[in-house]
Amino acid sequence: MCQYYIIMCMKNKETTAKVGMNIRLRRTRLSMTQEELAFRSGVSNNMISNVERGIQSPTVETVAAIAKVLDIELYKLFIFED
Repeated sequence: MCQYYIIMCMKNKETTAKVGMNIRLRRTRLSMTQEELAFRSGVSNNMISNVERGIQSPTVETVAAIAKVLDIELYKLFIFED
């Protein structure tokens, strides 16, 4: 059980980091600042920074709000190129 938990935590951190990277890539392609994205999506600047760096896992509602501001379908933030 303990080993399974550690593996799941590692995978969740990897997913968090990849979603954050996709958010950053989309934001920068739109020439949008973290501050603008935070304001328009209704979250703090710190939250956007932490999500993009893979430090903090956002809720589904937060990712949906970010996706709306970035004009991208939610599921596309979960497509990862390895």
